[in-house]
Amino acid sequence: MPPILIAIDGNEANVSNRVGSNTYAFELLNGLERISVKNEQLAVTVLLSSPPLSDLPVVRTGWRYQVLGPKPLWTQFALPWHLFLHHYDVLYSPGHYAPRLSSVPYVSSVMDLAFLEYPDQFKPKDLVQLKNWTRYSVLGARKVIAISQKTKADVIKYYGRKASDVTIAYPAISPVAGSLTATDFQRFLKISQITQPYILYVGTLQPRKNLIRLIEAFEQLQQRQASLKKKNRKQDSSPLQLVLAGKVGWLAEPLLARIEASPFVAQIKLIGYVDELTKKALYQNTHCAVLVGLSEGFGIPPLEALAWGAIPVVSNTTSLPEVVGKAGILVDPLAVDAIAQGMEVALLLSAKERAYYRKEARLQLKKFDWDKSAQTVLDVLLTLSKS
Repeated sequence: MPPILIAIDGNEANVSNRVGSNTYAFELLNGLERISVKNEQLAVTVLLSSPPLSDLPVVRTGWRYQVLGPKPLWTQFALPWHLFLHHYDVLYSPGHYAPRLSSVPYVSSVMDLAFLEYPDQFKPKDLVQLKNWTRYSVLGARKVIAISQKTKADVIKYYGRKASDVTIAYPAISPVAGSLTATDFQRFLKISQITQPYILYVGTLQPRKNLIRLIEAFEQLQQRQASLKKKNRKQDSSPLQLVLAGKVGWLAEPLLARIEASPFVAQIKLIGYVDELTKKALYQNTHCAVLVGLSEGFGIPPLEALAWGAIPVVSNTTSLPEVVGKAGILVDPLAVDAIAQGMEVALLLSAKERAYYRKEARLQLKKFDWDKSAQTVLDVLLTLSKS
């Protein structure tokens, strides 16, 4: 039998310091390589605009990389021209964007459609590209991969795709080998001026993450600290901190100004991007991890919290209840009081209550596995390649 020729746009995965969609693309690429090695009929070519990073899957029979140029507007020029000149049975794009003209049937992924729900929270230039490029990518795709039930529902709602055209391939998290030593972690806390107890946020600092309301809720919580300490004598006497771990994203200026204006600015720590070992340690030592975004296609940080023993406090909307199940505390992201109350509940959990949440976390985590999701994607690709 002739080989099944699969092309993958690998650019979303081929970046350092991966977050969000980069992580999704990278882990799916690894998962696809692991499961495709068992099928000698598959020949996968990962197409890139720059040489592959060293941590991408290694070249082998049936798995190779090809760098195409020119790099500017690569998806619109270099990729479609290459597809026209070379035969492939199917193309997979782990990101939102596929080539506007493609001689090869393709499958495109969608992370979320927050730009349609909250257009004012995106830069005008980015908004135009997201709207136009995502629309043609989704409408031109033979099949669409969504990362949650929420995203699938939005693809159906906004683009009129049939439910049968949209398949869910959940994100997951990968084990982080090793841990920071207690000494190294304490050194990191000292350098970052972090003291315990603290509440943790992990993610990009951008408007749709609803961080201004989180700051306001944190201020309410600070004002109730005296009451909290009376209720829980074991509560650390150190002032509560809010640690924001993530790079500064677009339109973050109002958030940064709001932090500077906070009466508790000294207790709000912006520590930027952190590596995986440090992030893991931060989760393991926090009282709770908060993600109260307005529109989340999935929410990797709450899943990380579940894996590493933190109690997630998340929005009761979009995909986040789907992510945490019974293992998290749900709050109304539009109500500052509700966010503050959710964090307070997490702070006051007894050891028995924390054990319950961690038991539920172990059950919830079984739903999310990179190899299962990669197999889901591969099944879709193989179905198209045979049609």
